[in-house]
Amino acid sequence: MDNKISPEAQVAELELDAVIGFNDIILWDYKKRELLARLSLHKGKIEALAFSPNDLYLVSLGGPDDGSVVVWSIAKRDAICGSPAAGLNVGNATNVIFSRCRDEMFVTAGNGTIRVWELDLPNRKIWPTECQTGQMKRIVMSIGMADDDSFFYLGTTTGDILKMNPRTKLLTDAGPAKDKFSLGVSAIRCLKMGGLLVGSGAGLLVFCKSPSYKPIKKIQLQGGVTSITLRGEGHQFFVGTEESHIYRVSFTDFKETLIVTCHFEAVEDIVFPFGTAELFATCAKKDIRVWHTSSNRELLRITVPNMTCHGIDFMRDGKSIISAWNDGKIRAFAPETGRLMYVINNAHRIGVTAIATTSDCKRVISGGGEGEVRVWQIGCQTQKLEEALKEHKSSVSCIRVKRNNEECVTASTDGTCIIWDLVRLRRNQMILANTLFQCVCYHPEEFQIITSGTDRKIAYWEVFDGTVIRELEGSLSGAINGMDITQEGVHFVTGGNDHLVKVWDYNEGEVTHVGVGHSGNITRIRISPGNQYIVSVSADGAILRWKYPYTS
Repeated sequence: MDNKISPEAQVAELELDAVIGFNDIILWDYKKRELLARLSLHKGKIEALAFSPNDLYLVSLGGPDDGSVVVWSIAKRDAICGSPAAGLNVGNATNVIFSRCRDEMFVTAGNGTIRVWELDLPNRKIWPTECQTGQMKRIVMSIGMADDDSFFYLGTTTGDILKMNPRTKLLTDAGPAKDKFSLGVSAIRCLKMGGLLVGSGAGLLVFCKSPSYKPIKKIQLQGGVTSITLRGEGHQFFVGTEESHIYRVSFTDFKETLIVTCHFEAVEDIVFPFGTAELFATCAKKDIRVWHTSSNRELLRITVPNMTCHGIDFMRDGKSIISAWNDGKIRAFAPETGRLMYVINNAHRIGVTAIATTSDCKRVISGGGEGEVRVWQIGCQTQKLEEALKEHKSSVSCIRVKRNNEECVTASTDGTCIIWDLVRLRRNQMILANTLFQCVCYHPEEFQIITSGTDRKIAYWEVFDGTVIRELEGSLSGAINGMDITQEGVHFVTGGNDHLVKVWDYNEGEVTHVGVGHSGNITRIRISPGNQYIVSVSADGAILRWKYPYTS
């Protein structure tokens, strides 16, 4: 039987190529912060990249759909040659490292494959040699190359380290025999003074030596170690972890200093305290964090394990942070120490999804996943349910309170916005639209509200009778999730699934400025008191601070 591919298979292959698409490698000039070139050859994911020691070549490793290794000339910005990265009867290669001395040798490794490659430039070929590990079958997570190319070290998912000789392509030793690294060896670095820095998936950072690989020095970090990079001879080094921490560690005392941190889950909310732009708070998954605005420094972290915080608000007096959690509880924390002040248990049945406070600090208004809006009386020692307002049929996404505390508006994903009378605790007005409302704002003069949601439209409504005044096309693609208005009511900002921050003129209904910077869906956005900054947060864990375009 001849090995012809059927027309159907050819069509399927073409369709697959169309679905996967080609991914680019972007080459940057680090000093000038400029894009130099886009290198396109790999289908789908690009697994790993490595530069040659003299920056002559770049080697790239394609993902499972591509499976090829390509060598690029940096000077010509073009591919020299390519080859399948692994044999047919083994798994995918996921790691690549260049030789430290020669521009013509590199190593790839992955699931059951370890290969040393030689570049044959005159013939534009790369020649692989499979390394022999005998009976040992391992999935490689990380590679480290010795400075003189005498050996390279492979960190595995099993939690041990293999030492290979690149000349003989044979296994020299492996270890540790006992007490292997928990959750695998995720990062490995060779030091000039001899020995290895090893990072594990469980967040352990260890200095060890071959052949025993027993820890000589070790520290425990937060989150699995993803990268280790040396400064100078390795007297100081930096460690990155899965929980978005970057630590600086000095080799002599082996003590860590946290230098940069950020959220590592989708950020759900951002809020400024009343009247000051110096601080703001954000919440994501199990964390509430308070940040210093101008220095981007984290001042406080409050953690409730295994829970998700959906919303936060500062009390007007600044003495507590009120937070909404998916376990149906409202928790209040002290903003300076992070101490838990009180908990309202069973505040909502299907989690608390939105929260707001009144300016007299005597009430908290919460919205739940089941659609109830509840008004709580907050005393010195007591928290009492004043009223449960049952009108919404789906989760409450946003709550805003009027300045005089006599009225509030709640937006819900059931397609309604309800304006509530907080004195009589009854409904004043209902706004209906064919959308899942995500955000709502009072105009500072409080006779109009603006709303937006999944229909991408920004609507202005009359508070008195709930009639629509005007509708604007808020975005060309994707829902609008966050909105805030200036204290004067002249401009407002929006952000959503198109990843753009937009500044609008309220009266003209036109976009005046657009901010491009987010790589994930924007979840919430706020203008700082005093109109100095705009802070937007997104589903990829980013917090971006923008200069407000108008001087107030």
